[in-house]
Amino acid sequence: MQGNPAYKMGINAYQSVQKETMSGRETEARVLSKAALKLQSCQENWDSQNRRADLEKAFEYNQRIWSVFQTELTKPDHPMDKELRQNILNLSVFIEGRIYDTRAYPDPEKLTAIININNGLAAGLRTSSASVQ
Repeated sequence: MQGNPAYKMGINAYQSVQKETMSGRETEARVLSKAALKLQSCQENWDSQNRRADLEKAFEYNQRIWSVFQTELTKPDHPMDKELRQNILNLSVFIEGRIYDTRAYPDPEKLTAIININNGLAAGLRTSSASVQ
């Protein structure tokens, strides 16, 4: 059934509608969760021959996400509470440092903090998104 072109078109249409109807917070939560999963996969497969390439892809994905957060949160007209914005910006600086440190001195345990931050923020976004609805 999955090889069926109509099936594929239906899945693509569903995913397109899902993307269009998903709230911004839920989208951010999903992206953070995906980033955490990429790092977790690297951590669980640390001895893989592809570790270096997979880890680099996971780091690049995480850096793009956190760069977007930094850009958005530093806008003067951002509606989020200033203290909360500063806390998230501080997390982004920590994550950047941890990524650079792990690139220089690879250790799977160093990924745990980033994974936990991504998952924790994603959970908070989902909670706040659910309370808005």
